[in-house]
Amino acid sequence: MPQRIRIKLESFDHRILDESARKIVDAARRSGARVSGPVPLPVHKRLFTVLTSPVIDKNAREQFEIRTHKRLIDIYDPSQEVINSLTELKIPAGVTIEIKR
Repeated sequence: MPQRIRIKLESFDHRILDESARKIVDAARRSGARVSGPVPLPVHKRLFTVLTSPVIDKNAREQFEIRTHKRLIDIYDPSQEVINSLTELKIPAGVTIEIKR
């Protein structure tokens, strides 16, 4: 059974997320690993409604939303060199990384 590393990236800003995914894919390919991705996953939207004036006018409301963008990268048959190059990468703040074997 071939080994695989699955990397899941999440961020509120899609630009830094795409940049981080490109860095990971480039580092893995330079090390000679086979890479699948980045695959864009569905955007998760969280909506919040806030009353601007709760005492006087209930119809005065503001709505806010938070969008969470996600990407999925699979690295097949990783060597120790691939793992070392991935640990040395500088990923910007605001990007959450989850790694599974």
